Amino acid sequence: MPRPFQLRSILRSGPLLLFLGIGGVATAFNIVQPSLSLPSASGGSITDSPKEVIDQVWQIVYRDFLDSNGSYTPDNWKQLRRDLLSKSYAGTGESYEAIRGMLASLKDPYTRFLDPKEFKEMQIDTSGELRGVGIQLSLDKDTKELTVVSPIEGTPASKAGVQPQDVIVSIDGESTKGMTTADAVKLIRGPEGTKVVLGLRRKGVLLDVPLVRARIEINAVETSLNSAPNGRKVGYIRLKQFNANAAREMRDAIRELEEQGAQGYVLDLRSNPGGLLEASVDIARQWLNEGTIVSTRTREGIRDVRRATGSAITDKPMVVLVNEGSASASEILSGALQDNDRAQLVGKKTFGKGLVQSVRGLADGSGLTVTIAKYLTPSGRDIHKNGIEPDVQAEMSEEEIRSITADDLGTGKDSQYRVAEVTLINVLRKANSAQTYNPKSSNINSALINKNQS
Repeated sequence: MPRPFQLRSILRSGPLLLFLGIGGVATAFNIVQPSLSLPSASGGSITDSPKEVIDQVWQIVYRDFLDSNGSYTPDNWKQLRRDLLSKSYAGTGESYEAIRGMLASLKDPYTRFLDPKEFKEMQIDTSGELRGVGIQLSLDKDTKELTVVSPIEGTPASKAGVQPQDVIVSIDGESTKGMTTADAVKLIRGPEGTKVVLGLRRKGVLLDVPLVRARIEINAVETSLNSAPNGRKVGYIRLKQFNANAAREMRDAIRELEEQGAQGYVLDLRSNPGGLLEASVDIARQWLNEGTIVSTRTREGIRDVRRATGSAITDKPMVVLVNEGSASASEILSGALQDNDRAQLVGKKTFGKGLVQSVRGLADGSGLTVTIAKYLTPSGRDIHKNGIEPDVQAEMSEEEIRSITADDLGTGKDSQYRVAEVTLINVLRKANSAQTYNPKSSNINSALINKNQS
């Protein structure tokens, strides 16, 4: 049975590590070491351990939180602190619940508390390796149900036929009603070789899917050198996520394809949920010799601008594939390439996740992800909730989404790739013959017919 490839994805959030991502989708993180001596807002110091962590979280939010929905006011936040620190806590379990309730009042899905185990798992997420069944999931914003965004190819979930948009209704018989993505992840992950049963609802039909947990090693980059119908050599690079290995793998991939004689590139960011901010900047610098890559703005208006450094590996024409699952770090990279006229974007409008989270280690080994800034493309576009529109629209049919496998991506069986290849060929033709080409008005059938004339 072919492995289904899902073209919808999520963002993962996760210590100061800047990480770009969506509630279970990837996000931009910055890791900071724990501070053991944050002062009390009332001038004293909090020495009782549960209250110390509560106060650390409160101070971080009070100092750095960027409110994107109008739910935060300093006065209410100060009153909340007084209320929480006036109570007694029997242990960390009670204080952790108080912290989660405090953060819930912000109504920001990306600002969340991580107990020590969750904090460690988040660090594993960004390393490119984990132990579980190999699915990405999110909480549906309308139904509040846990939904599969994307099984990772080659993992127990993909081999068992788990599909995008499957609703997870139970985990080992426990109902998922009211669960957060973090709750579900804790139940699904576990030691290699152990079993977990997912109860799924697929188009109204209930299914029990038994899975054996495994070591999931995520290779960020896959490549191939394709021959277009007119003989052009097209370097195809699929970037699956911006983890700790992504920039190195991308650098190696470009150099290898250059040696193989690639004349142009298709960079596939479809269903890439994001990841590390530094990885997205580093990868952008591999394609861009000059220009702004991204700027971030805090609530005080402090602006941090990242720019190209003259270190591009190639200047050959490129096209970038995006879709609704291209989020956060993917939007930083595609926005930088589009705004600097380095690449044409092909596909569907991106997810629209433009907030930056900082992950902070706390005194007792727990952690906090807090929204601290928003990022803008080089032209100043605010991506959050807006996404990035491609230059050339290309959509997969529902039938194709159901039938396409991972091995079909970047081949003639992939309709969006075919559009990207035609777009690239026309860019190459324009460069060689000074022929004008407007991808926004291209007739794909005509382009396919005429491309053999080059």
